[in-house]
Amino acid sequence: MEGIQLSVEKAGQQNSISVIKVGGYIDTTTSSELEHALNALLKAGSNNIIIDLGNVDYVSSAGWGIFISEIKGIREKGGDLKLVRMIPEVYEVFELLEFHYILKAFDTIEEAIKDFERAGIATGVKEAYVTAEKSGAAKASAGASKASPSAAKITDTELTSIEEKVKDIIRSDPGANTAQIARTLNTPQYGHVKIGWFGLRKILKNIGLDSKKKRKTFLK
Repeated sequence: MEGIQLSVEKAGQQNSISVIKVGGYIDTTTSSELEHALNALLKAGSNNIIIDLGNVDYVSSAGWGIFISEIKGIREKGGDLKLVRMIPEVYEVFELLEFHYILKAFDTIEEAIKDFERAGIATGVKEAYVTAEKSGAAKASAGASKASPSAAKITDTELTSIEEKVKDIIRSDPGANTAQIARTLNTPQYGHVKIGWFGLRKILKNIGLDSKKKRKTFLK
C-alpha cells in the first residue's frame, strides 16, 4: 500500500477551524502520522477539526480508532471533529460500523464549516449531539464482539429468519464478505433487512460462518 499524505489548513470565521487533508491509505503503518497531526492541533488548542478524506482509498480499524478515541475529549473541550468527502467504499464501512451515530459526515468542507457555525463554535456542542456520542461511543469502544442496538431488539423468530437469509446469500456467493452480505440483505429479495456490522458479525458467529474460509466450505 502507498503511504499517507497530510496537510493542515485553516478555515471558517477567524480561521477557527482546522482542516486536515489526508491522502493515500490510513492503516496500521500510517495511522500514527495522522494521530500525531491531530494531537498537535489539540495541544495547540485547535479543537474544531475537519478531516478531509476525499483522497483516502482505505481506512483500517486503526484509522477509525483514532477518530473514535479522540472525539470524547474534543467535545468535552467544546470542540468537535467532522469527516468530509469520504468515497463510497470508505463511507460504506463508516456506516456499517455505525460510526454515523458518533461522528458527523458531510459531502463537502463547506457543509461541515456551516454545521460548525450553526452549532456555534464558541458555545460548544448541542445536547442532542452529545447524547448521540455517548450512546454510540460506549458501543464502539466495547469492540466488534457486541451487536448493534438494532440487532439487540430482534426477536428469536426474526433472528432465525435473518440467519436463514444469510445462509441463502452465502450459498449463492460463498466468497461474499460481511459488507457484501449486509448490502444483499438490504435488497427487495431479502425484505430490505437492515443490520449493522456488529450485529451481522454476531449472527455469522452464531451460525459458524464468521470467516471466509468457513463460508467457502459451507456447501461442501
